[in-house]
Amino acid sequence: MTPIEALRAWLLLFVDAIAAKELIAPALNALVGDHKKVFAASYAQMKEAIRSLVKRAIESGDIRKDLDPMDLLRALVGVANVAANPDWRQSARRLVDILITGSRPVKIKRTPT
Repeated sequence: MTPIEALRAWLLLFVDAIAAKELIAPALNALVGDHKKVFAASYAQMKEAIRSLVKRAIESGDIRKDLDPMDLLRALVGVANVAANPDWRQSARRLVDILITGSRPVKIKRTPT
């Protein structure tokens, strides 16, 4: 996969993991806050995975250089906190595409003078 496709796929898998374990939304808050309370073992793996994917996408020029990988997870965890809503999963999947689009570098169009 291209770096941007790999990042998108990983984020969608993250949404699916949240959906598979609907009761973990409060625990996911610990992931982006105090990761020592919950997920101590898997936290490092998730953090390394998202950082590696974002780094590849930045290096390929697909993602803006100032993107913090944890911002992507924070956004998805926020959606997971409204998991009581029946369409939260569809919303989270749309959010992945919004995040990817919004993370692309800004291209300035110059007008001829």
